[in-house]
Amino acid sequence: MTDNVSLISGVALRYASALMDLAEEQGKVAEVEKGLDQFETLVNESADLGRLIKSPVFSADAQTKALDVILEKAGITGLTANFVKLVAQNRRLFAVQGMILGFRSLLAAKRGEVTAEVTSASELTPAHTADLQKALNASTGKNVNIVAKVDPSILGGLTVKVGSKMIDSSLRTKLNSLKFAMKEVG
Repeated sequence: MTDNVSLISGVALRYASALMDLAEEQGKVAEVEKGLDQFETLVNESADLGRLIKSPVFSADAQTKALDVILEKAGITGLTANFVKLVAQNRRLFAVQGMILGFRSLLAAKRGEVTAEVTSASELTPAHTADLQKALNASTGKNVNIVAKVDPSILGGLTVKVGSKMIDSSLRTKLNSLKFAMKEVG
């Protein structure tokens, strides 16, 4: 399992694990993955849906009724829709994003994949991303999915985090190290 699993609450991981078992049993892992991605996109794009999910003010019935309509309009059906509604009925909707993260982590572990968080000063070109992915695949011995972020404050270079390992070759870090070394000398 990936290190991301340790960041997921026990409740979220139990629900994610149960969903994974059901999806595998029914042969619908890809369908569930797609449905969860769609639902997460809806949550991220709608502040109202975010409030519905996180607020303890709404009753389980109110959350379930609202989700019925939302899921139907979004075209999310089957096991994924039933799962989200069950989570609402059990008053665990506040943890659904952790459940989605847990499902993805379990799926990545089954596929032998790991995620690398790569931060650069400017957007990486597709060629740079492909070269970096080849290098990370070779060094980890696993299929690496790259999640790229842009942070102009690092000035140049890259920071790469795979699991608990981090490589920081950013210009900002190198300049800070040089500044610290100069203070010790002077």
